[in-house]
Amino acid sequence: MTGPADGPRLGHEHRVLLLALLAGAPGVLVSAAVLLTGDFVPSLRWGLIGLVVGVWFGAASAVRSSVARPLQTLANLLAAMREEDFSFRARVSSREDALGGAMAEVNALAATLRAQRLGALEATALLRKVMEEIEVAVFAFDGEDRLRLANRFGERLLGRPVEQLLGRRAEELGLAEVLRPEAPAVIEAAFPGGSGRWEARRGTFRQGGLVHRLLVLANVSRALREEERQAWQRLIRVLGHELNNSLAAIRSIAQSLEALLVRSERPADWESDAARGLGVIAARSDALSRFTDAYARLARLPPPQRRDLALREMVRRVAQLESRVRVEVQEGPDLTLRADPDQIEQLLINLLRNAADAALETGGGVRIGWRSGPSPGSLELFVEDDGPGLPPTANLFVPFFTTKPNGTGVGLVLARQIAESHDGSLSLMNRDGTAGCRATLRLPLARAGLRPSNQDVEDAAT
Repeated sequence: MTGPADGPRLGHEHRVLLLALLAGAPGVLVSAAVLLTGDFVPSLRWGLIGLVVGVWFGAASAVRSSVARPLQTLANLLAAMREEDFSFRARVSSREDALGGAMAEVNALAATLRAQRLGALEATALLRKVMEEIEVAVFAFDGEDRLRLANRFGERLLGRPVEQLLGRRAEELGLAEVLRPEAPAVIEAAFPGGSGRWEARRGTFRQGGLVHRLLVLANVSRALREEERQAWQRLIRVLGHELNNSLAAIRSIAQSLEALLVRSERPADWESDAARGLGVIAARSDALSRFTDAYARLARLPPPQRRDLALREMVRRVAQLESRVRVEVQEGPDLTLRADPDQIEQLLINLLRNAADAALETGGGVRIGWRSGPSPGSLELFVEDDGPGLPPTANLFVPFFTTKPNGTGVGLVLARQIAESHDGSLSLMNRDGTAGCRATLRLPLARAGLRPSNQDVEDAAT
């Protein structure tokens, strides 16, 4: 760096002029010496010396101008681009020389920046138009929770024009609780411009190097009400179908028993007929009780209580519960699962029971095991059987749908709910190239909390 003691420095133009003068100085000195020592008339001698000196200074000034003027043009172009004015262009005499190539590249850069600027302006205009038209409230807050941006729907939601909203704190606008990162995704809230259930999405972005927070509110009341209405319709349809099937049989048998009891002369075997009828009524009543118990169990699935669960011991224990068919345990890596032991065990029991039921039809066996998942950081638990395979239906995970004579249609639905509550997934498909079905439970290691056991850690260290 140049300090105060260095004194003033010559500019680039002055250095060019000085170098040009120095380049011509030897010739000027020689010419002056020849003129001074030669036999010339004094007036001619001094005239020629003045001409030589004038040409010397003129040539040096021309060199200075030819160097400085293109640089000034280049500086003006760069200043215009810095001010986002990309309409100026430099005159390019030839691309063959260095200066012409530099000017051509600057022109190309200006054209590129102009195209990018137009694209950015068009994208910004489109984004603003979309923000104005969508039925979603968008708010942006700075680091002090002061509102810096709101779209038209946000104005309507808060009941004031944007000029009266900008600069106000989130507490003043009634958005402080919604803006909190730990706030739920779906909230029940009332604003001056509307009330109901709102889906809140929060994020952060940077503007001017400072962190801002983005809040997006979407009214989901209508969509949720429609989902609830459809859910109630499905539930009533299923319940009505099951109740009508059982009640119709009970009503018919009850009428037959009533007609039998009011007869003055009863047949000799009327007591056995009455007993059979009462048995049918009891059986249908038990079926209704099992149906309602199954639905209550499906609707009351609690959130998982996660704790350490040894995977190998759990799979072996579940396999020992099924004694109707041969169950083979195909062991994988020794892992400890952070999950709800009761729910995961119930899931595997349901899958194993279904597999055993299918294997009994063909006299085959069942295999249960685990392995690393197809993606890094995932685990697969599988149960496969040698049964007839799945029927061609898309209703396997529809509540109360079953292909078994005495099934409730709840086991697979409950199993999938348990899998999803552990951030996993459950799928069923027929095996490739052979008979039977394969159920696959996938759990993400990072989110489900799977980690290697101490034995795996020791093996990796060695």
